[in-house]
Amino acid sequence: MELTDAMRTVGTTRYFTDAPVPDAVLHRAFDAARFGPQGGNRQPVRWVVVRDTARKQALADLYLPTWKAYLNGVGEGSVNVGALPKTVRDADHFAEHLATVPAIVVVCAEVDGLHPTDLDLDRPSVVGGASIYPTVQNLCLALRDQGVGSALTTLLCHHEERVRELLAIPEGVLTAAHIAIGYPARPFPTALTRSPVEDIVSAETYGQPYFAPSTV
Repeated sequence: MELTDAMRTVGTTRYFTDAPVPDAVLHRAFDAARFGPQGGNRQPVRWVVVRDTARKQALADLYLPTWKAYLNGVGEGSVNVGALPKTVRDADHFAEHLATVPAIVVVCAEVDGLHPTDLDLDRPSVVGGASIYPTVQNLCLALRDQGVGSALTTLLCHHEERVRELLAIPEGVLTAAHIAIGYPARPFPTALTRSPVEDIVSAETYGQPYFAPSTV
């Protein structure tokens, strides 16, 4: 499919069929994903594909309590995600059924291959992810191109040590995300809802609109 069409409709799949995703489909997706931009071409990203029923259940058992705590925070107002009620319900369904998705891909990265330049700033460090998440997005787009849905989550990173033990991830390798993968049980969105360009692009200084408001 056209790249821009994939970008506008990749979305987050939270309802999956039980149809297995063929290895050939995964190989094509990983083959495309590896060309994501990364600092110094260090190529730190590694993947673990989990299909085994017991391992998926173990990951789901770690995920669900963490999600429920997050969900309670949303309900109490202590967590502000700006989520619509339907989105929250869909995310809860996803959490309850994570063990049944065809595959969970654990995104790993070699720490020595990252070069975070913001460690001394008085805020959470995010720069190291610049060598990880573009490759992850490439994977999601490459799956979408083949009609496969994906759901990216980082909640399991709370349990990195237990995930490391479960999947024999060596020292010096971190977990950056977990992606549920499968054929969608519901149609892909025809277009995702996002803020208009006029609201998010500034000219020269932050908050000064670059583009005039659309009259369409």
